[in-house]
Amino acid sequence: MQHATPAAPAVRETLERLLASETFGRSERARKLLRYLVEREQAGEADRLKGFSIAMDVFGKDGDFDPSTDAVVRVQAGRLRELLQQYFANEGIAEPVRIAIPRGGYVPAYELNAIRLPETAKPAGRPDAATAPAEHSGAAGDAIAAAALLAPAAASAPSVARHLRFFWMAIALVIAMLGVLILRQGGGVLLAGGEIPATFEAAGLTSSIAPPSTREALPLVYIAVKADGPDASRVAASLRAGLSGFDTIDFIGRDTIDETDPVASATSFIFDILPGPDAGDITIELQSVATGRVLMSRNLEATDSAPSAIEDRIAGILSSALPASGTIYSYIEQSGIQTALTQCLLLNDKYYLDQNAQTHEAAYRCLETLAENGAKSPLVYSELASLHLEAVNDHYAYPPDATVEKAMTFAHRAVQMGPTSPYAHRSYGYINSRLGNADEALRWMRKAYDLNPYDLAMAAAYGYGLIFAGRYTEGTPILAHAVDASSGHPTWWDFGLFAGELMLGDTNKAAIASSSLRTTATKSHYLAARLIGARIAGQDKLAHKLLDELTVKFPKFAANPRATFIDRKYPADLIERLVGALRAAGLGNAS
Repeated sequence: MQHATPAAPAVRETLERLLASETFGRSERARKLLRYLVEREQAGEADRLKGFSIAMDVFGKDGDFDPSTDAVVRVQAGRLRELLQQYFANEGIAEPVRIAIPRGGYVPAYELNAIRLPETAKPAGRPDAATAPAEHSGAAGDAIAAAALLAPAAASAPSVARHLRFFWMAIALVIAMLGVLILRQGGGVLLAGGEIPATFEAAGLTSSIAPPSTREALPLVYIAVKADGPDASRVAASLRAGLSGFDTIDFIGRDTIDETDPVASATSFIFDILPGPDAGDITIELQSVATGRVLMSRNLEATDSAPSAIEDRIAGILSSALPASGTIYSYIEQSGIQTALTQCLLLNDKYYLDQNAQTHEAAYRCLETLAENGAKSPLVYSELASLHLEAVNDHYAYPPDATVEKAMTFAHRAVQMGPTSPYAHRSYGYINSRLGNADEALRWMRKAYDLNPYDLAMAAAYGYGLIFAGRYTEGTPILAHAVDASSGHPTWWDFGLFAGELMLGDTNKAAIASSSLRTTATKSHYLAARLIGARIAGQDKLAHKLLDELTVKFPKFAANPRATFIDRKYPADLIERLVGALRAAGLGNAS
């Protein structure tokens, strides 16, 4: 997979404008860190950009620096990411090149920026893009409309610097228009299951050209820091870093809330960082902006906000609040203020909590309708990809003629529209796992985990992927940590943990994990895990009941469970262990 990379001179020019900007003018440490990261990467030294070397070269730490107790690099990198987002959303909105520091590392990434100019007053009698003549529709009409915006702006820019900027803007515009043409003419490549064109991944052009409509609006989330001191600052930095990585919300990196818009404020939420009840404590409260109702309150003691612990604590809080299973979406559902997209995500979450044909079809049809109407959110396509693969795995009637290839098409689309979307990368990894491409699956799932280490669902997916690639020692602790830290999670986490603990020889933990699958009796392998767990725990009466249920509901599986495990691409040693455990649990024909 290739990425279009802006030329080095364009990167350097953007860097110098960033460093001289008002946004970066108040943060010497951010300027120093950004210059160091970009210059080292441009010099071909990206492999040097590790926390230890950054701590010594940029922040003057010595050889005794311990990143587990000193979070200076992580905190400053989080602050730098915030400033970059702020700059490109305001002063640098028309920059031809965007610079980002992807989460999970410190190596800069560059992308060409689709032009987004502020609207200007139209002269009387001049039609806007919406009223352009029919012969200018399509990509040509887009180019004419964009040129009409550029022309008056260029006329009012006499300085050489301004002309230079519009020169770069024009180049970026051409690239953006090429992206439009490829989108409209290149669908056949995607439908054929081809590689993602590099043009799509350059700067996320597909999402920049046509922003999502209100039906795809996500909850808006703000932060208000109302406590002082280093602990409060550390909590705020970690909270900002975590919020900016979640696909399921729009994080607003400023304190000002637009309460004049009743629609927006209805789905706006704010994390208040407050002094705690005792000295050294920090309290985090999540409130609805419209009603002031406190939806969540968590108190962090001094040990919780220490550098070595804060990321885990914030990950637990955000994973309870932000996904479709979390506090914000529950409030939205209860209040009846869903958008089309949030409604689909809620239905999607219900499927993964209770996996059956009815919940699957409801979620699939909802997302399918958005896709058919030209949805721009990568969430639509990533979740369609995963649901489509579920239809293949479990032979659901809807959608008819489901194939792994069609699931891969949706996953392609998700990644092209959200090149930094953890959900898109996770779905791509999930499908590669089903195809038996273990290394490729793990690469994509690891990327999803790196893009948002604060989302326990991404950690769980990566741990699950490691387990079903046969890497039990690596994957089981990651998945176990996600399960322990979450207040609620999908059933597939428990099945993965069951398999991992079984292969590590901890049968008690395997039995406990399998007992959490009790709400789901619609999947043969889940019911099989419950049977094995009951047999391990000595619950003979329950094991007898589950054995009868498995035989009646899934006679094909009961006759030959090995075939199902092979079809699902389980590792050979896991297959042998499961088949042996089922035989020991009384499934006489298990082979």
